[in-house]
Amino acid sequence: MAKRLRKMLGSAESPWIKSLKRLVETQNKGTVARWCLTYTQANILPVFERRCPGDIRPRMAIEASRDWFAGRLKLPQAKDIILNQCHAAARELDADPAAQAAARACGHAASCCQTPGHSLGPAFYGAAAIAYDRVGLEESDVVYERIAKEVCQEMERDLRAWVTAQGTD
Repeated sequence: MAKRLRKMLGSAESPWIKSLKRLVETQNKGTVARWCLTYTQANILPVFERRCPGDIRPRMAIEASRDWFAGRLKLPQAKDIILNQCHAAARELDADPAAQAAARACGHAASCCQTPGHSLGPAFYGAAAIAYDRVGLEESDVVYERIAKEVCQEMERDLRAWVTAQGTD
């Protein structure tokens, strides 16, 4: 019998998620969104692109969010790309949990243009994408949770460095 995998790792009660959430809540929407897009593009999107070469929908979602912030795209157009293309890519990938989680993480990162709370999506889904990509689909829950904790703590360190380097908007 195949192991039943979770679509995302961690929980709202995980100390490392709570810590990241507290930090996110102290930043303004623009800072959170720009950091989240940059982090996701550098660390999670590559998982998707390695596993689904040629499928540009998650990348398009990240770019649409950036374009909205720059005033080059209206919010309804950005939302259409994020919701109807990026999330559609995720729905098509039940056979590849790592790629599916990476697409969902990209969609949540791109959705930060509307709601900063979506920045936790890459923590949950990105952790799953990275864990499943790194160690496969047959590891114990303990191993997956350890990787989720590492990913989330890395995200928090990255956001702290981003805030220090960029300042807030």
